[in-house]
Amino acid sequence: MTIAVIHAKYRLAFLLMVAATLVDSSDGALARLARVKERTPAFDGARLDDIVDYLTFVFVPALLLYEAGLLPSGWKGVVVAAMLLSSAYGFAAADAKTDDHFFTGFPSYWNIAALYLFVADLSPVVNGIVLLVLSALVFVRIRYIYPSRTPVLRGLTIALCVLWGGMVLQMILMLPDVPRSLLLGSLFFPVYYVVLSLALHARQASRP
Repeated sequence: MTIAVIHAKYRLAFLLMVAATLVDSSDGALARLARVKERTPAFDGARLDDIVDYLTFVFVPALLLYEAGLLPSGWKGVVVAAMLLSSAYGFAAADAKTDDHFFTGFPSYWNIAALYLFVADLSPVVNGIVLLVLSALVFVRIRYIYPSRTPVLRGLTIALCVLWGGMVLQMILMLPDVPRSLLLGSLFFPVYYVVLSLALHARQASRP
């Protein structure tokens, strides 16, 4: 992915991000199925997973945004630093994941943010503001659903996620000429994700 970004092969970089996401969505289940923790008790697979996720979903999208000219020239370094440092905190926070399978704070979906900003063709200043807001949300302890593990509406969430994934893949394959209707239509899942997360967070906060 890094090599693809350096050579301005952004479609390839996004396709590789999709492949990485498919691996990330199944590696935990496969590790449990293979009883990795029992077979290699001295090996911390969760730590390795965090390292790989940080490189894949934070570093590479930040590099792509920087290299593709999507950030304001005067303060693009500040934006990238905010992404990298806030997510470093997010990954290392003791409450990054809850026992009932929620993420705490914006869960560093920078690959998704990078794709939407790349496709939307907004001004670099607007992109920078969006990314800074998301960086700040890492520190706001809102609970976000873990799509494959949060039990509430998990079946519906996974089904919608698969449908949305197909739309995202179509957008990537059509780069750089993505129909506006496809872009706007694909927002149904991010909206669903945020609304459900906020509703469940509010329900949890209202409990004594």
